[in-house]
Amino acid sequence: MTIGRLADITGVPASAIRYWERHGLLPPPERRSGQRRYPPEAAERIIILRKCQQAGLTLAEIREFQRDQPRREAMIRAKITEIEQRMVDLEHAHQLLTHAVQCGEQDIVRCPKFREQMRAWQTPDPPP
Repeated sequence: MTIGRLADITGVPASAIRYWERHGLLPPPERRSGQRRYPPEAAERIIILRKCQQAGLTLAEIREFQRDQPRREAMIRAKITEIEQRMVDLEHAHQLLTHAVQCGEQDIVRCPKFREQMRAWQTPDPPP
Protein backbone atom coordinates (compact mmCIF):
# COMPACT_ATOMS: atom_id res chain seq x y z
CA MET A 1 0.00 0.00 0.00
CA THR A 2 1.11 3.58 -0.55
CA ILE A 3 2.09 5.96 2.23
CA GLY A 4 -1.13 7.91 1.63
CA ARG A 5 -3.24 4.80 2.12
CA LEU A 6 -1.25 3.85 5.22
CA ALA A 7 -1.77 7.36 6.60
CA ASP A 8 -5.52 7.10 5.95
CA ILE A 9 -5.80 3.69 7.60
CA THR A 10 -3.84 4.64 10.72
CA GLY A 11 -4.80 8.31 11.07
CA VAL A 12 -1.09 9.19 11.23
CA PRO A 13 0.16 11.84 8.78
CA ALA A 14 2.53 10.68 6.04
CA SER A 15 5.12 13.13 7.35
CA ALA A 16 5.13 11.32 10.72
CA ILE A 17 5.49 7.96 8.99
CA ARG A 18 8.50 9.24 7.02
CA TYR A 19 9.97 10.74 10.21
CA TRP A 20 9.62 7.42 12.05
CA GLU A 21 11.31 5.65 9.13
CA ARG A 22 14.27 8.09 9.19
CA HIS A 23 14.69 7.51 12.92
CA GLY A 24 14.54 3.73 12.74
CA LEU A 25 11.14 3.26 14.37
CA LEU A 26 9.69 1.74 11.22
CA PRO A 27 11.55 -0.57 8.85
CA PRO A 28 12.27 0.95 5.46
CA PRO A 29 9.51 0.02 3.02
CA GLU A 30 9.94 -1.63 -0.34
CA ARG A 31 10.08 0.84 -3.20
CA ARG A 32 8.38 0.51 -6.56
CA SER A 33 9.17 3.16 -9.16
CA GLY A 34 10.53 5.30 -6.32
CA GLN A 35 7.29 5.10 -4.30
CA ARG A 36 7.16 3.59 -0.85
CA ARG A 37 5.07 0.43 -0.69
CA TYR A 38 4.08 -0.88 2.72
CA PRO A 39 2.97 -4.37 3.70
CA PRO A 40 -0.31 -4.71 5.64
CA GLU A 41 1.55 -5.30 8.93
CA ALA A 42 2.98 -1.75 8.70
CA ALA A 43 -0.41 -0.42 9.85
CA GLU A 44 -0.27 -2.60 12.94
CA ARG A 45 3.25 -1.40 13.77
CA ILE A 46 2.16 2.23 13.41
CA ILE A 47 -0.83 1.67 15.68
CA ILE A 48 1.51 0.15 18.27
CA LEU A 49 3.85 3.14 17.95
CA ARG A 50 0.92 5.51 18.56
CA LYS A 51 -0.17 3.51 21.61
CA CYS A 52 3.38 3.69 22.96
CA GLN A 53 3.34 7.47 22.50
CA GLN A 54 -0.04 7.71 24.20
CA ALA A 55 1.39 5.67 27.08
CA GLY A 56 4.02 8.38 27.50
CA LEU A 57 7.01 6.76 25.82
CA THR A 58 9.38 9.10 24.04
CA LEU A 59 10.65 8.24 20.57
CA ALA A 60 13.96 7.16 22.10
CA GLU A 61 12.09 4.87 24.52
CA ILE A 62 10.01 3.45 21.67
CA ARG A 63 13.22 2.70 19.77
CA GLU A 64 14.54 0.96 22.90
CA PHE A 65 11.22 -0.90 23.20
CA GLN A 66 11.97 -2.51 19.84
CA ARG A 67 15.48 -3.68 20.80
CA ASP A 68 16.93 -6.65 22.60
CA GLN A 69 15.23 -8.02 25.70
CA PRO A 70 17.58 -6.88 28.55
CA ARG A 71 17.68 -3.23 27.43
CA ARG A 72 13.98 -3.20 26.65
CA GLU A 73 13.11 -4.65 30.05
CA ALA A 74 15.13 -2.03 31.93
CA MET A 75 13.44 0.79 29.99
CA ILE A 76 10.00 -0.72 30.57
CA ARG A 77 10.57 -1.11 34.31
CA ALA A 78 11.68 2.53 34.56
CA LYS A 79 8.64 3.67 32.56
CA ILE A 80 6.29 1.64 34.78
CA THR A 81 7.73 3.38 37.86
CA GLU A 82 7.28 6.77 36.17
CA ILE A 83 3.68 5.98 35.21
CA GLU A 84 2.86 4.77 38.71
CA GLN A 85 4.13 8.07 40.12
CA ARG A 86 2.06 9.99 37.58
CA MET A 87 -0.99 7.97 38.66
CA VAL A 88 -0.38 8.98 42.29
CA ASP A 89 0.03 12.61 41.23
CA LEU A 90 -3.17 12.47 39.20
CA GLU A 91 -5.07 10.94 42.11
CA HIS A 92 -3.86 13.76 44.36
CA ALA A 93 -4.93 16.31 41.76
CA HIS A 94 -8.33 14.63 41.53
CA GLN A 95 -8.77 14.72 45.31
CA LEU A 96 -7.72 18.36 45.44
CA LEU A 97 -10.08 19.44 42.69
CA THR A 98 -12.97 17.38 44.03
CA HIS A 99 -12.51 18.97 47.44
CA ALA A 100 -12.10 22.46 45.94
CA VAL A 101 -15.45 22.18 44.15
CA GLN A 102 -17.20 21.33 47.43
CA CYS A 103 -15.17 23.48 49.83
CA GLY A 104 -16.81 26.56 51.30
CA GLU A 105 -13.53 28.25 52.29
CA GLN A 106 -12.66 31.46 50.45
CA ASP A 107 -8.99 30.42 50.34
CA ILE A 108 -8.67 26.65 49.96
CA VAL A 109 -5.16 26.73 51.41
CA ARG A 110 -6.72 27.75 54.75
CA CYS A 111 -9.20 24.86 54.71
CA PRO A 112 -8.35 22.43 57.56
CA LYS A 113 -9.42 19.39 55.55
CA PHE A 114 -7.29 20.48 52.61
CA ARG A 115 -4.28 21.12 54.86
CA GLU A 116 -4.71 17.69 56.45
CA GLN A 117 -4.77 16.08 53.01
CA MET A 118 -1.63 17.99 51.98
CA ARG A 119 0.20 16.65 55.06
CA ALA A 120 -0.91 13.11 54.21
CA TRP A 121 0.43 13.47 50.65
CA GLN A 122 3.81 14.58 51.98
CA THR A 123 4.11 11.61 54.33
CA PRO A 124 5.63 8.64 52.51
CA ASP A 125 3.64 5.45 52.50
CA PRO A 126 5.06 2.71 54.76
CA PRO A 127 6.90 -0.01 52.86
CA PRO A 128 4.84 -3.16 52.16
